[in-house]
Amino acid sequence: MSEYEKDYLKENHQDNESPITLEGLTEEEINQISELSKRGYQLLKENLIRDAEESFFQILDIDDTNNYALVGLGDAARKKHEYRKAIGYYQKCLENHAGNNYALFGLADCYKALNRYTDAIKIWEQYLQHDDNNVTILTRVADAYRKVKDFRRSKEIYLRVLEIEGDNPYALIGLGHLHYDFREYDEALKYWERMLEVKQDNVDIRVLTSLGNCHRKLKTYDRGLKYFQQALELEPNNFYALFGLADCYRGMNHHAESLEYWHKILKLDPNNKVILTRAGDAYRNMEDFDKAEEYYHAALNIEFDMYAILGLALINKERGNYEDAIDSLYGLLRNDPKNHRLYTEIAECYLALNQRHKAVEILTEFHKLGIRNPYVAKLLDRIQQGGN
Repeated sequence: MSEYEKDYLKENHQDNESPITLEGLTEEEINQISELSKRGYQLLKENLIRDAEESFFQILDIDDTNNYALVGLGDAARKKHEYRKAIGYYQKCLENHAGNNYALFGLADCYKALNRYTDAIKIWEQYLQHDDNNVTILTRVADAYRKVKDFRRSKEIYLRVLEIEGDNPYALIGLGHLHYDFREYDEALKYWERMLEVKQDNVDIRVLTSLGNCHRKLKTYDRGLKYFQQALELEPNNFYALFGLADCYRGMNHHAESLEYWHKILKLDPNNKVILTRAGDAYRNMEDFDKAEEYYHAALNIEFDMYAILGLALINKERGNYEDAIDSLYGLLRNDPKNHRLYTEIAECYLALNQRHKAVEILTEFHKLGIRNPYVAKLLDRIQQGGN
């Protein structure tokens, strides 16, 4: 094997080697394969994929089970995102060269790309039998277990990586995502904050937005703001940073500030239905009902949106158009019969119309669903005690 091939394989695969099979070949054929292999991997490195494939096919004309050619063709197909085609090459290699680490590595990555995480795990676990301290593979296995929601096994492997390499960024990020996925936001913060310490001179914007999102979930909005602002300094039009800032201000009831960022998103994506509705909510909370209606209708012109309908119903309620509000709310209730807010909004409209018995009826209907909600219970108790 040439020094170049060794370097290529170390860069694109792992540090162990798999020899070219030479049985039954003449010296001339061996030299020809070596040159074609060297050329093929160089072309792959330069992203000249079609030319690389041509070199590998020429090898197969000489040696139809050559492991380097089959892995090279698998890598070429994988670069083109033709994962099923790549799987065929890797499997053919493994049929003839069982345990070839590069074929195993490529095959597992293809399964991962196709969201076949269980299959990927099986291959990576097989790979680890030969190299159980390989942090690259260990983090991939942990990621795959996270995707199939095996919290215990995923965490176990990430922590194993940290035992080997204390500040491994992939393990720290993975642990953050793992705890975030399972709504353990305080734990997620610990790992992502540690990641900031490790990469303080080269902060990944995704770590910043992830930290901000943890604070959004924990409702510590003021602490989330700084991370989203830092993310915007790195990338001024980053959607997640803009959304995070807007949503933090929304959570803090700073609706004018939230509008600033909803509008920035809409400049980039004017037909974003969700953002149009959020902008409508901000205007409604600022009691600019005409402007709020404009944004809700713009969202509805794109497609049905229950939050836009809800927003319009709440505007009718604020304006004293209680019957119109009730009609809209009942329409939403048909599509979302377990949404406690719809019941309380309808009940409050009935109270405003002095129809207390109907307010009691609608809240009682919610209780019949077997769901207990403290706000619904409190409102029902207040009405039954004679309050409004």
